[in-house]
Order: sequence, then structure tokens, then C-alpha cells
Amino acid sequence: MIDVYSWPTPNGHKVHIMLEECGFPYAAHPINIGGGDQFTPEFLAISPNNKIPAIVDSDGPDGEPISMFESGAILIYLAGKAGKLLGKTDREKFDTLQWLMFQMGGLGPMLGQAHHFRLYAPEKIAYAIERYTNEAKRLYGVMDRQLAKTEYLAGDNYTIADIASFPWTRSYANQGVALEDFPHVQRWFNAVESRPAVQRGVAVLAHLRKPLTDDKAKDTLFGSTQYIKR
Repeated sequence: MIDVYSWPTPNGHKVHIMLEECGFPYAAHPINIGGGDQFTPEFLAISPNNKIPAIVDSDGPDGEPISMFESGAILIYLAGKAGKLLGKTDREKFDTLQWLMFQMGGLGPMLGQAHHFRLYAPEKIAYAIERYTNEAKRLYGVMDRQLAKTEYLAGDNYTIADIASFPWTRSYANQGVALEDFPHVQRWFNAVESRPAVQRGVAVLAHLRKPLTDDKAKDTLFGSTQYIKR
């Protein structure tokens, strides 16, 4: 059994989708990041960076339980455990990993900044909005050029690179992006969205998420609560 400690965010949905794609038995435990659950000693014991998601696999590589944090690392771990979605040859694996790193180091952080300054920042900063909206469009352009050549991000097979990237593109409108401006991304988006495991994955814990309007929740996510020494 795999226990996943998570919340219905793009990073959480990556792992929810992966678990569904792999068919592993799992239990989802909500970590309300607006309520501060990510700062509890119990969660920090398995996710020292106080970020969701994290997993505990009771049947680790040596038969002993293992805990994992960082969504990209979790995807690689689960792909290894399942023996799929990473690529079969060394070349395929490296292609998958470079596009996974593209998501981890660029697509996720930059789209997250676009979300923050367009939707959540306490003041509208024109420079920041323009900078991150333009960067979001640039990154969609990178994907569009790749997807003009290949069916999926890392080639013609669906992999963890697609699983990692798709949840971040679901809110393209909030990022200031018109998906029709990137026809190859739009084709890929529709293909990934139609997968039954993806539909099940994005539904995990989704009923718990509410619009972020509470000032205390905003402070927990973006304010001084983040920087308390623990």
C-alpha cells in the first residue's frame, strides 16, 4: 500500500495521476496547505521541505517502508517500481528525464509565479505580471515546438514527463495563455486529458479545494508563516 499525503494542486495531481496510471493500491491523505497541515512534525518527518506531495510506500525497494518527497523524485520512483512510463532504452529514459527536469525547473516554477502575481499577490505589480505572463507563453512555445515533432513531450510514448507537465497546463487561462495559440500543445493537452487515469487522478481530493480568499490561508501559503524556524 502506498500512502500519499497531498492536496489537489498541480504537484499533488502529478502523483495522483501516476498512481492511477500504475494501478498501485493507495490511500490519499489530505494535507490542507491553506490550514498549515504542511508544518506539522508528522508531515515534516516525511517532507522536510514542507511541500506536498509526499508518499510512504510500505513495500520499498528492499521490502522495508520508504518515504519520498519532491514530486519529480516520486514520479521517477513510481516509474521504477512499475517498470513503465520512464522509457525502455537509455536514450528514451534520458529524453524523459530532461523533459521532466524542464517541468521541475522551469514550467512549474514559472507558471506558479504567473499564477501568484496574476491572481494572489496583495498588490498588482505590472512588471511582475508582464514578466511571468511572457515567460509562461515562452514555455508553452518551447512545448509547442517539441510537440510539433513528437506525439508526447519525450517522444512518441506517454511518460512521466507528460504526467508532470499536464496538471500545470490545466490553468492556462489564469496564466494569461490562450491554448489555441499553441496548436500542438492543445492537441497534446486534449489527448492527455482524455486518459481515464488522468481523469481519476485530477479528481483525487478535488472536492476539498476551495477558492483562496481567506487572508489567514494566504498568509500560511505566501506570508510570514512560511519563514518561521521549525
